[in-house]
Amino acid sequence: MELEALLSDDCAKCVQHQSGRCQLDTQGKFYCATGSSSTNRLVKKMGLALALAVTATLVLVIIALYYKRWKKQNQTLPLVDAFFERHDHLQIKRYSYSEMKKVTNSFKNKLGQGGFGSVYKGQLQDGRHVAVKILSEFKGDGQEFINEVASMSRTSHVNIVALLGFCFEGSKRALVYELMPNGSLEKLIYNENSVIGDRQLDCQTLYDIAIGVARGLEYLHKGCNTKILHFDIKPHNILLDEKFCPKISDFGLAKVCTRKESIVSIFGARGTAGYIAPEVFSRNFGAVSHKSDVYSYGMMVLEMVGRRKNIKAEVDVSSEIYFPHWIYNRLVSNQELDLQNIRNECDNEMVRKMTIVSLWCIQTNPSTRPSISKVVEMLEGSAELLQLPPKPYWFSPSNSP
Repeated sequence: MELEALLSDDCAKCVQHQSGRCQLDTQGKFYCATGSSSTNRLVKKMGLALALAVTATLVLVIIALYYKRWKKQNQTLPLVDAFFERHDHLQIKRYSYSEMKKVTNSFKNKLGQGGFGSVYKGQLQDGRHVAVKILSEFKGDGQEFINEVASMSRTSHVNIVALLGFCFEGSKRALVYELMPNGSLEKLIYNENSVIGDRQLDCQTLYDIAIGVARGLEYLHKGCNTKILHFDIKPHNILLDEKFCPKISDFGLAKVCTRKESIVSIFGARGTAGYIAPEVFSRNFGAVSHKSDVYSYGMMVLEMVGRRKNIKAEVDVSSEIYFPHWIYNRLVSNQELDLQNIRNECDNEMVRKMTIVSLWCIQTNPSTRPSISKVVEMLEGSAELLQLPPKPYWFSPSNSP
């Protein structure tokens, strides 16, 4: 009995404190089986090594991120400082980051967010409401920031959003714009029942917006002291004021040229897929010029006409996937356009003009496209005088030569 009690106590200790198993050897003696001590030591060493490796990796990643940020900041600072030294005559105000916090009430009212950063509503000391775009610290090398300030400081036009100020302080970058109460065109044209306040986005409003954007581009191409190519015309970058007057915004990809330059050189593709001209992807299509903006404009206006993306896979009929082809075929066969909000003959003429002009704008060969000045002239003229262009080629980067 004493032996059994002793074995029972030893077994309990084995199980509870050593995580072992109670066993008897061939001679009937009790022992606590806890596995190979060498195996346990190996497992412990492997676990410790793994923990140290993970910790070391995390430390290295953190150091690398901080180094990358430090390096980018030190590369960007001289670039931007040199720009402001050369352009100390800029007529826009430079704000400190603490002033930006006051203007935006510590960034409480966010208007939107994108890959570039976040936009907040703010108010200047003179009472003007503004939109403050806080750029991501890891966005670009400072060149886009310089492009925006350099381009917009040269502009003053009713159809170009006004840049009122900027902030560049260490890694903090911000741009201060006039506030556009009705937001971007993008939010309106893809909504079948677009209504803001008591006003619906009808054909007349869309027509006025199309002409306004064309006039803004005409100013950039011909009206400035220097020619400015935008390279990112799309619905998202067209802002609407309280009277639905369109204003071109976001000049981060813009290219400033001399007025004599008809052809420009750029490195890599610029713009947004679905709006980029073929020649921007491949010089086999032709030279990059102001006609590249015309192509983007045409693609945008077609989306305004169709109230949809130009390429839409989720349609019932395959012929409707690419809207420019679908609308072109209807015009060729003299069919009704069958589009939203066409209520009378006046609406029909405006939409027809917008459509035909846009189809001219998206011609694959840049030399076939009209200049933006010609676009304004065509839109303001009679639809009966407009001839149909050749059928547009369905361009995408995947089928470019």
